[in-house]
Amino acid sequence: MKQKVIAILGSTGSIGTQALEVIRQNAEQFRVCILTAQSNSKLLIQQALEFKPAYVVIGDETKCSEVENALKSFNIKVLCGMDELCDVVTDPNIDIVLTALVGFAGLKPTIAAIKAGKDIALANKETLVVAGEMITQLAENHKVKILPVDSEHSAIFQCLVGEENNPIEKIYLTASGGPFLGKGGDFLASVTKTEALKHPNWIMGAKITIDSASLMNKGLEVIEAKWLFNLEISQIDVIVHPQSIVHSIVQFQDGSMKAQLGLPDMKLPIQYALGYPNRIKNEYPRFNFLNYPNLTFEQADKKTFRNLALAFEALESGGNTPCVINAANEVVVAEFLNNRIGFLQMSDVIEDCMNKITFLQNPSLEDYLETDRETRIYAQELVTNR
Repeated sequence: MKQKVIAILGSTGSIGTQALEVIRQNAEQFRVCILTAQSNSKLLIQQALEFKPAYVVIGDETKCSEVENALKSFNIKVLCGMDELCDVVTDPNIDIVLTALVGFAGLKPTIAAIKAGKDIALANKETLVVAGEMITQLAENHKVKILPVDSEHSAIFQCLVGEENNPIEKIYLTASGGPFLGKGGDFLASVTKTEALKHPNWIMGAKITIDSASLMNKGLEVIEAKWLFNLEISQIDVIVHPQSIVHSIVQFQDGSMKAQLGLPDMKLPIQYALGYPNRIKNEYPRFNFLNYPNLTFEQADKKTFRNLALAFEALESGGNTPCVINAANEVVVAEFLNNRIGFLQMSDVIEDCMNKITFLQNPSLEDYLETDRETRIYAQELVTNR
């Protein structure tokens, strides 16, 4: 296997740090060219000193001098801000770009990387949620592979290898149910961020953990799956699987079903995306059926966890509505983490934004940017005035 040169956008976050674990354990197969962070300058500096990338990018320009001073004795170029990030991902030495930025921020650098012909290991689901049609068309035009890193989409992708000539009848995205599985509205009305951040199976960043608790994460994955696998809405279903062993399922037109199983560990889909089409040997713990004699499945509760229903509505509406739901969700999650809005009120704000922001059937990139801006302003006003 030829050594692959990797750019990691969001190297200090949960996915980024786990990706560096994978690379650390497979140094002969992967080399880091770019590391980026928004504001965690100290960890970015530590990572740069270990992996010696050609470039580091710090999004928060007030921390640029700190990073430059720490790395000035090394042959590492320090860049700052979104514009320089979008420029550097086009470096001709890069083979694959892991986009692990949080939220809408992943859109512009992913577009720049695709236009430069770079394969994308996609951990930033919001890119496809916001602009799925545009991104998939760009990838096709530039002959770029989009390799999903989310465990559910990686599972679907793995199940489809070798099945290129066999149409999908349906896919089932599995959801753990998060920390509030089985709870009703009365309970959810008073839950705290501390309770919401206690995911039973996965170790993730704060934003995605809250999204998992509210089932918005699964809603965003539904929208992402539509574009990744060219599906109709009727071909996508969500089932709750509390053990998080079956990561997702594909059903084919003959009724046969394929599932991808494994212990809940994000390093597995990260490693698969970076190493694709090869599977790389590792020493991670192995799943044993005898340790899990009961794998259970149940219907997702869209009535209590309204975010999942809202995501399906946004996908049905199309246009810029998924962009609205994503922007509103980013605002309310941040406000929930700052104790300024209740858990159930997040859905109220998101729905209000869907009803208020002007609908655009065929948005351009500029339209997406403006929709995101307008939605954030309106969502913030709704939170402030509650």
